[in-house]
Amino acid sequence: MKDRDKAVFNMIPQTSSLRSGLAESLIAHIESGDLKPGQRLPTEQEIMEATGVSRTIVREALATLRAQGLITTRQGLGAFVSSNSVPRSFSIIPNDLESIDEVLRVLELRLGVEYEAAGLAARRRTPEDIVRMQDRLDALDQAIAAGGYGADEDFAFHRSILVATQNSYYGRLFDTFGTTMIPRQWAHLDEMTIAGRQKHAERMRKEHYAIFTAIRDGNEAAARKALRNHLSKSTARFEELRDANLKR
Repeated sequence: MKDRDKAVFNMIPQTSSLRSGLAESLIAHIESGDLKPGQRLPTEQEIMEATGVSRTIVREALATLRAQGLITTRQGLGAFVSSNSVPRSFSIIPNDLESIDEVLRVLELRLGVEYEAAGLAARRRTPEDIVRMQDRLDALDQAIAAGGYGADEDFAFHRSILVATQNSYYGRLFDTFGTTMIPRQWAHLDEMTIAGRQKHAERMRKEHYAIFTAIRDGNEAAARKALRNHLSKSTARFEELRDANLKR
């Protein structure tokens, strides 16, 4: 078992039900992205050694995750995180965003959710949350440097803020929306010059790091302000695009 995997499966807190305690720990790691879709879980023995619980408890916890559709088992190979491990009773799909006005409504919704989440994250973030957010920002920088749009990485960074609230409902809500919360298809990045894309990327990077720094430093007011500034500027950019389209 790798050291990184051991860090994921720390000793679970003692609860009235060890099975639910282990199951909740596993669910939290799946929801945070530490355990990714398609990733193979450690063996029963490895989980036992990492958590200190019995084989029976491990099997019962895994059965709970299977019943919820969060993991699947493959004969002779073990348990894997399901590719569609998050139940979605409501979602926003790309076809919903047929106009910039729809994109603006999504940004309005995001602001309502993420503004409060940023403050909670600043108050409750753990060292692991800080590392996760930094990793997501590094991945976003790398994606853009490689010439990509970084939509998936952008989504992952914003989701890491919600995870840092220590309120799993925030992350679950964000998951119902998927990467359409980052409406790159209307940004016309492919129409920008190289210099224009670099300027746009640097502006976004500055805004993201302002949010990250405030959360890292535990400054609730600054975190909310930076988040509002970021999404408000995104809203303004899409309003400009809409107005420009109307003039064509």
